[in-house]
Amino acid sequence: MTEASAVRFHLKRRFDTHRVVFWHDPEGEYAAELDSLDLDGIEIVRVANDEYAVKSWLLHLEPEAKFLVYRSGTVPTGIGNWLLDLELAYGVFTADRPSMLQQELGLPSDGIGEVVRAHEKFFRAVKRVQSLKALLHADDDADKLRAKMAAVLLEQREHSLLEITRTLLIENAGGSDAKYRALADYGLDEFHWQGVGRIYGYLSQRPSIDDFVLWMFDQAIAGFKSERPGGLRNIQLDFGRLRYEPRSQKAMTTLAKRVARDLDYARRIEDASFRDLLGNDLFEEVDRKIISDLARAVAERTIAAREITEVIRSRQSSIWIDGYRRLYAAIGSASDLLTALGGISLSMQSFDEGLDRYRHEWFRIDQLYRQFTHAARTAEFTGPLEGLRAQVESFYANKFMYTLGAAWQQHVDGVDRWRSAVLRPQTSFFADHVRPITRDGRRKAVVIVSDALRYEIADELGSRIRQEDRFDATLDAVLGVLPSYTQLGMAALLPHTTIALSGKGDLVDVDGQPSAGTGNRSKILASVRGTAISAESLLGMTRDEIREFYRQHQVLYVYHNRIDAIGDKQGTERQVFEAAEKTLEELVDLVKRLASADATNILVTADHGFLFQDSALDDAGYLSVAPQGDDIAVRARRYVLGTGLKPDPAFKTFTSAQLGLDSNYEVQVPKSIHRLRLKGSGARFVHGGATLQEIVLPVLAINRRRKSDTRLVNVEILPESDKITTGQLVVKLFQTEPVSEKVQPRTVRAGLYVGETLISNHAPLVFDQESTDKRDRYQSAVMLLSRDANDYNNRAVEFRLEELIPNTNQWRVYAKAMYTLKRSFASDFDF
Repeated sequence: MTEASAVRFHLKRRFDTHRVVFWHDPEGEYAAELDSLDLDGIEIVRVANDEYAVKSWLLHLEPEAKFLVYRSGTVPTGIGNWLLDLELAYGVFTADRPSMLQQELGLPSDGIGEVVRAHEKFFRAVKRVQSLKALLHADDDADKLRAKMAAVLLEQREHSLLEITRTLLIENAGGSDAKYRALADYGLDEFHWQGVGRIYGYLSQRPSIDDFVLWMFDQAIAGFKSERPGGLRNIQLDFGRLRYEPRSQKAMTTLAKRVARDLDYARRIEDASFRDLLGNDLFEEVDRKIISDLARAVAERTIAAREITEVIRSRQSSIWIDGYRRLYAAIGSASDLLTALGGISLSMQSFDEGLDRYRHEWFRIDQLYRQFTHAARTAEFTGPLEGLRAQVESFYANKFMYTLGAAWQQHVDGVDRWRSAVLRPQTSFFADHVRPITRDGRRKAVVIVSDALRYEIADELGSRIRQEDRFDATLDAVLGVLPSYTQLGMAALLPHTTIALSGKGDLVDVDGQPSAGTGNRSKILASVRGTAISAESLLGMTRDEIREFYRQHQVLYVYHNRIDAIGDKQGTERQVFEAAEKTLEELVDLVKRLASADATNILVTADHGFLFQDSALDDAGYLSVAPQGDDIAVRARRYVLGTGLKPDPAFKTFTSAQLGLDSNYEVQVPKSIHRLRLKGSGARFVHGGATLQEIVLPVLAINRRRKSDTRLVNVEILPESDKITTGQLVVKLFQTEPVSEKVQPRTVRAGLYVGETLISNHAPLVFDQESTDKRDRYQSAVMLLSRDANDYNNRAVEFRLEELIPNTNQWRVYAKAMYTLKRSFASDFDF
């Protein structure tokens, strides 16, 4: 747009709302071009010392006509200007570019013209000006204009210092400075730092984003304490928002890592007590320090298990928790395991008591060991756990596995038939658990057989299933077959009259039919209108395909194999607990898919359990003798099949009849937890023998309910007053019940609002306490009022607990309480 066309454009816009426009042109720059402006329907009047005549013309001779009154030269001031009253009524047009831009922006406030003149470069681009105009309001002053100019340069709509700071910090964390350079190139960097100094308190002779980041974290380390009038409340509030809001959280963690390195923060806290750091999550070095100290304290037995639990729970809200969750979990499991082993009694008076105590008590030790080992093996860094790992390994292998194995073996030695009065045999699984469901011919049953799903893993599976909405799960146990190996265990779960060792290695016949493989099992299940399928195949189906497949059969056996597939290989046996975790995830998914295809009665069981220790076995873990016999058909780590097997004190020997099997084979199993020495096979993960871990097998019965049965835990607000009289409000909150499988943790944020205006920090809170003691279920939300709160004194203020709407980034109000803001001037900036 040329200058003349710009003048014409602005004049026409003025005539849209005015009958008369006064134009002052002191230098007479436009006198020659006045008649060429092409202002149709507008009378041009040149003032030449005839102000009275001009006024008469405008007001009396042609009161309806439109006039452009042009005045060049110096215009008299005050009462010397006879047209002053009309100029005040209609306003005065000037054709200098800043004035025209001010008029185009529609901002009448003082100082706007100075901003335009000072930042002429900014206004040269029409597109930039149009973007700015979209952000402006008629009452914007010079500071707001500059702030919104900065927002345009940063390519955003928000112009608050918080949002401008957020953008610059995100850029800085990404290693760039292009947006900050844009502020400097257009002369807005000085304005930015003046605002940062006035509002946040950051003052520097040579301000920079890097220096501001370091200053900001330094203030956070010091707790934002300051003798500055007004304190550092604004940066304290905005620092919290920058750290916790998703838009900038990743950038702030990047900056925190850089600052911690620059400040050598790890050295600063190396002598601090972990208890003094529990409320600090500024840097991940804090979590590393806490983890190291906790691991050492657990290994040295100098801290109570209850305190460990509370410390770990309190750290779940750390912004660094995702990188350290498994380490905390490992420490928690180790603490529980060592505490349990410290007071455990592994004695038993009978075979049946041993089985009963394992399924109700002792399995928990195996579970804690698995959870510790898995968490420790899969954590990002495991250095702090090395001492604790050695302690756990020693206690688990020697005090638990060896001691329990020896005590249990005394009762195994005394049995002459493999049966129990407290556990039904695995061989009656179909009769005891499946047939009662399908007997009426209308109901269907699904059996998921997960190879080597040890009882303790199934217990955790039951807990995970119960946490799902509308699902219930009940865990029972059966006495597994002996030897406890795959082919025999799988056969025992099928409908049958007889089970026979086939005489072909370890293969097993069911009612004279081979039972190895999905195809053979489907043939056996056909007699009860059933079939078999692999879990892998089922998971590859759509829901409609699963529903149709399920509809066609009354009994469906689904075979899942991950734990045994990984554990039974020498090269991967140490990954067995990772396989167990994956198995838990897959089985939950499998159950939910089957339920969505209308399956209502689902059983999960296993063919056998297993023994496992992560550390390498020493010589004492192996038998020093080898099995002897007329014909040894199968020699495995934990069992031997053959004929004419010679008795040996190192083995327990059974006939097939004693084990309920139809065969000429005899069976030998190494006593306690000992293994046979075999080349080319793993020794950490084994099964086949008679230990409790191998033969107490799960039967998890899963049902789907019609109505929802999970909910989030309830939280109550307990105000101690209905007034806010200082700059800080502490609100007591109470979790009304313990968290459980069906009552799940609730995550909220607390804030103070007037209408929809936030006047405080947002405080993130997690209510996940499992304690039945009410005293453990109280929390406090500490609310810091912002300067904006000063505008709402003597007004109603709403304290809100908000929660995220599932699968969105939107928040909804969960609970609220009303207060009245009653603050004196003296308390405006107190803490």
